[in-house]
Parts: sequence; structure tokens; C-alpha cells
Amino acid sequence: MYFFLVLRLLAVVVCVIAAWFLARGMFLLRKRSDHAVRKLIDAGVALLAAGGIAYALSGTSYPLRFAMPPDMQAMTMDARPASLPLLSALDFVMHSGSFERVADIGRNPGDVPPPTNRTEPTTVQISIVAKEVIAEVAPGISFNYWTYDGTVPGPMERVRVGDIVDLTLTNDPTSLHPHTIDLHAVTGPGGGASLTNVKPGESKSFRWLAKNPGLYVYHCATSNVSTHNSHGQYGLILVEPEGGLPPVDKEFYLTQGELYTLGGIGKTGLVAFDSQGLVDGNPTYVTFNGKIDATPRLKANVGDRVRIYVGNGGVNLISSFHVIGEIFDTVYPEGAMGDGSAAMHNVQTTAVLPGGSSIVEFTADVPGKYLVVDHALARMNKGAWAVLEVDGANQPNVFSAIR
Repeated sequence: MYFFLVLRLLAVVVCVIAAWFLARGMFLLRKRSDHAVRKLIDAGVALLAAGGIAYALSGTSYPLRFAMPPDMQAMTMDARPASLPLLSALDFVMHSGSFERVADIGRNPGDVPPPTNRTEPTTVQISIVAKEVIAEVAPGISFNYWTYDGTVPGPMERVRVGDIVDLTLTNDPTSLHPHTIDLHAVTGPGGGASLTNVKPGESKSFRWLAKNPGLYVYHCATSNVSTHNSHGQYGLILVEPEGGLPPVDKEFYLTQGELYTLGGIGKTGLVAFDSQGLVDGNPTYVTFNGKIDATPRLKANVGDRVRIYVGNGGVNLISSFHVIGEIFDTVYPEGAMGDGSAAMHNVQTTAVLPGGSSIVEFTADVPGKYLVVDHALARMNKGAWAVLEVDGANQPNVFSAIR
């Protein structure tokens, strides 16, 4: 799975060595013209040719621009570009054997923590592990995901307004990069990122007050932030209002995200990160919960009241969230709730901003399979769909064929 990536890296290294040989030979040629100098120049030419051939061969699977363009620039606060340095790429190849191979990177949409059912605030302990892993985007297509707790999205957390939250972020020793966590629910510099910059093997903790109810995104804020997020480092935290949310029968957790990979849609093997695609805002894949859905994992019964917590890990696209064949009778726009936050009713499609959220509710009236999509429908070609499967008896008074 590493062949083309290793070949491209090898080509770059060989060309660098060839350039040194040639530069050294031309410098010495000014002073003398003996056999040793000519052998040095000949070796440089041969290495340059070999490197060029290897580079061209690696381009049969990947476009000519590479994931680590050395001349990429950025206008970020620290001027750190979205590219991954060449040394990091070499480090990845050398240490990739230590990465966990995750069989299913996509967090189960039903993995929603239960309501707090508390009438008073308390102190809540949350522990999250940043971990870099390898997993399949789709069968035969693997990617180096950067995760929280080994899945995309990370775990959904649930607290109550007024709670004191003690959060610990640990960076797994097998990671190659430092990581942080920025929770949009936090009031304080960096949303906690300023206190949680952890190198591989480190842990850091901080305490914060859940002041405002709502559904909030959290993500990695280590520079280059867009690079970390587009590797899968995001999730949701729900801060329940006083009294909690109305009870429902089923709750699901979906977060849309973007993957930027070289080689185009369907390129198999271990696909490299495409930093130019990231900057241009042209993702190779758009997913719900980290990967292309294979089997329905959202399941309900006729008559169930369904609530979906929807997030958008970004980093570029606004999601037009829609369930084909359902109408959201209640929407909490942008995840807002509590005093002064008005819910919307009878909504067909709701916008979920990058780094934003929404909560949608409806009753499953009719059995069948319902496509969950980003209604910028071209993105279905990139994987932006999931399936809600509803079981139960037919409801001809609501939906039926005319014979």
C-alpha cells in the first residue's frame, strides 16, 4: 500500500543527492579536471536521471504535485502551511508500522451518551486521547486519520449547563504530531487549546465552566489547524439546558467531514494527503462519520421520535443537511437552545456551517430506507450520504401507491 508514496519520497531524496553531487563537481571542476571530479559529475547525472524516472513512475498513480510541496506558503498567524514537511513524511513511512489499524474508523451514529437527568450542576470528568491511526475510507482505500479516541468523529460528550468540566487530553505515544483540543463550548483562550498542547506521550488537563447551553463542535487547534481537522480531528459536545431536552425514542450522532487525498476518487492503497486540494477547497471525499457508508447504521421503528445531532467538522464546505423523504418538524438552528433561542418547524433542509452544528427532530411515520445527504447533491458522488432504516408496518394513510 506504501509503494507509490515511498517511491515519490525516494525520488525526492535521490534528486537532492544528485544536485549536491553536481554542484560539488562543478565547483571542483573550476580548480581541476581529474578523473575523480568527472566521476562525481557522472554520478550526479546518473542519480538525477534515476530520481527523475522514479518521480515519473510515482506520478502514474498520483498527480505531479505532491502532498508536501516545499514551496507552499500560508498567511496563517504563524505562517505554517497546510503541507506536511518532507521529514514528517519520511518519519511517517519509518514509523507507520506502529500505527493502529482500525477496522472501522466511523463512529457508530447510535453512540450517543444518555441524558444527564440532573437538576443541579456537578463536576464532570472527561478524558480524550488524540491518536493517529490507519483505516479505510472505503474498501481498499486507506488513509492516515488523526483522531480523538480512534474514531471519526471523536466521542460525543454530554454535560449540563452550569457543570464544571475537568478535561484531560492525552496524546498517544504512537502519534507523530502534537495535538490540542478546542471546544467551542469553552469560554477561554483557544477554547482550551492554549492549555492542552500535548506532544506524543503527554497529557494535560484544564477546568472550564459550561456557561451556555447548546450543541458545540470541538476540534484540534494545532497549526496548521486545517490540516489537523481535515485528517478527522473533530467531534461534538452537548451542553444541555436546564431541564434537559424533550425525551425522544432514538438519538443519533452524525458529523460531516472532508478528506483531501491524492490520486482522485477511488484511488486504492494508502492515499496521501492533498494539501493543495485542501487550500483550494476541493475535497476528494465528503463523509458522514469519517468514511463512505457501507450498511445502514441508523435504525428506527415506525412511530419513533428521532433526534439527530449534526456537526460539520469542515474545513471548507457548508453542509445542506437533508433526509430524503422526511420533514424536520423541529430544528435547533446552529445547535442553539435555551433562553432567547427559537426553534424552527417544518424544515426541509438546514444549513450546518463548518465548525457548526444543528439538531433535527422528526417522527418516523413510514417504513423504508431513507437517504441522509448533504443536499449539495454532487457531493453524494464523493460519499456524502448515509442510510436511515425504518422498520414497521406500512402506513397507507400517510404514503401508498395508487392502483
